[in-house]
Amino acid sequence: MTIRIVLVDDHPVVRAGLRALLDGQDDLDVVGEAHDLASAERLVALDRPDVVLMDLNLGSGPGGAEVTARLRRGEHAPEVLVLTTYDTEADVLRALDAGARGYLLKDAPPDELFAGIRATARGETVLAPSVAATLVRRASPSGGGRTVTEREVEVLELLSQGLGNKEMARELLVSEATVKSHLSHIYTKLGVDTRAGAVAAAIERRIIRT
Repeated sequence: MTIRIVLVDDHPVVRAGLRALLDGQDDLDVVGEAHDLASAERLVALDRPDVVLMDLNLGSGPGGAEVTARLRRGEHAPEVLVLTTYDTEADVLRALDAGARGYLLKDAPPDELFAGIRATARGETVLAPSVAATLVRRASPSGGGRTVTEREVEVLELLSQGLGNKEMARELLVSEATVKSHLSHIYTKLGVDTRAGAVAAAIERRIIRT
């Protein structure tokens, strides 16, 4: 069976390299290339691929996680395999919550990518080793209840952008008191006592991107 693939990446050179790589496999057929949400939705509707190979950073428009969620809600929802350079906790959780079947990194060997696409087409979960380790670490009882929650990850991301409590409350649609509560929990979990310390610790622990 031939697996029909759509590539979603905002870099033409990357798409060209992936197409050349995948076209060398008899059972993998790249049927289209997209660079943003609109082109991805159009190609999926027209070509009905089995697998969408999705980058997370798509320039100024909606990111790969949002595009994934939109495609997965569509009438002919394809399986989505994320292929990106980012392996932070925030990126992984957001992509998987959006409906991605798997998550690989762009430094994966070609054979690992081929196998990942085939497994994704079969409906199997595919995870890069570092991504699997991230998920295991979150689920491990040894975390002692100190794992940062998804909402706290959102707070950390906004904190890293320099937003104040009032601005974060507006973004998250919560009260300033709730933001302060989240910050207090974050400080305790990360062992810090300042906003800058929280951001630095979150980046060091690969919870959020630089």
